[in-house]
Amino acid sequence: MSEIIIDLQLKFTIPDSGLTINGIIQGMKESRSEIIGTIFQTLLKALEEREIKKMMSSEPGRYVYNGHQRNARRLYSSLGEFSYRFRQLKDSKERGTFAPLPKVLSLPANDHYLDDALEPGIGLAVHTSYRCSSDEIKRIQGRSISHSTIHRRLQIFAEKCCQWPAMKDTPYRFLMADGTPVKLQGPGGQDLGKAEMRWALASLGSGHPFELVGFWIGDDWGTIRQDLEKRLDYDKLQILFSDGGPGILENLLREGMKPQRCQWHGKRDFPYILYADGFKKAEQTELKDKLNLIPAMSITKSDLEKLQSEDYPLVEHIAEKTKQGFQELLEILTPDKYPKARVYIENLSQSVTTFLDWWLEKQEVIPLNTNAIESAFSRVVNRIKKVGKRWSEKGLLNWLKIALYKVFKPESWSQVWSNVLSLETKVILSDLKVSYRWVDYSITYP
Repeated sequence: MSEIIIDLQLKFTIPDSGLTINGIIQGMKESRSEIIGTIFQTLLKALEEREIKKMMSSEPGRYVYNGHQRNARRLYSSLGEFSYRFRQLKDSKERGTFAPLPKVLSLPANDHYLDDALEPGIGLAVHTSYRCSSDEIKRIQGRSISHSTIHRRLQIFAEKCCQWPAMKDTPYRFLMADGTPVKLQGPGGQDLGKAEMRWALASLGSGHPFELVGFWIGDDWGTIRQDLEKRLDYDKLQILFSDGGPGILENLLREGMKPQRCQWHGKRDFPYILYADGFKKAEQTELKDKLNLIPAMSITKSDLEKLQSEDYPLVEHIAEKTKQGFQELLEILTPDKYPKARVYIENLSQSVTTFLDWWLEKQEVIPLNTNAIESAFSRVVNRIKKVGKRWSEKGLLNWLKIALYKVFKPESWSQVWSNVLSLETKVILSDLKVSYRWVDYSITYP
């Protein structure tokens, strides 16, 4: 290991008044790329100088300076965009001109996206979009890493290291499940249509966050139930939170387990059901207002959190008014005129008010919606659509396993990605000293 000292002098213009913390941060942000770029170029220049001296000392007379490359090389990374004109040497033995440093650092021949080009998901899908071609991904950090190598390493990591552990020792009480459609494709880009990507989250109970406990591509809810029963202590689960999608309650709800339908989905989906019965928007207003006036459909979690034990009679009254409100709505939704809407409200009334019964029984506040799983979806679904328009089932599952580490286990991600990119050899900051002086003052602060 060698050490290099870079003396960096920064000169900032400081306003005499009106400066805020945000102003300092914004100014540093705007100058960051220039500062880092200067350090980067200085390191390249120092390494280049050392390598040239080493070559000339090893074979005196063979190499002579031959200026710089005509065009600056452009290098793109998460730290910013850098450019550098490499020095050239003329080789009297081989009768050619070359730039020594790119060979030593194993840089590709063309402009290149560096570390941030190799993101989770590359090579895992049958069809993906790249910011650079696979031919450009030649050598990173002094070691050859091809497109196929990245593909293989990430696939092995996903299939062998990212398996769901047994969680039977974790006393989960709440389960949340939902699904969203994704596009799939087969060999040669064959369009396989859409499949359901389904997720499950679990929580220790009121006041505890929901944690991801599984995701599946194309599996039905019955198969998912079997998988969860193998890994979770399913008998301890007390409430199932869902949007009421087909098959969820029928398969995931065990005997003695209570369903809590998402309040938001309950209100949002009602107009679609009315439309299926032949009623357009103008004809839906009275019925939608009737549903929204039911207390259980307008109460919020913050309202529940304000309740005290002495509010028990009030909650009983709210529960009774909710029951009456659903009954009045069902009386309007006659089976002959509103067949689908009536069945929908019957099912909704039995599962959207669990939060009231739970409070009356335990004085605990539980979620009224499935925001936790919707938030988890949003953190990866957009990335799925950005990286690949269509996926194979295996490719998407592998990508999700990688995303599990990236998004939900960030503490272990750095080591994982370091192993994939072979970053054991890298530049290390071993010391940092700083001093400053005002240009218009004589006082210097060490």
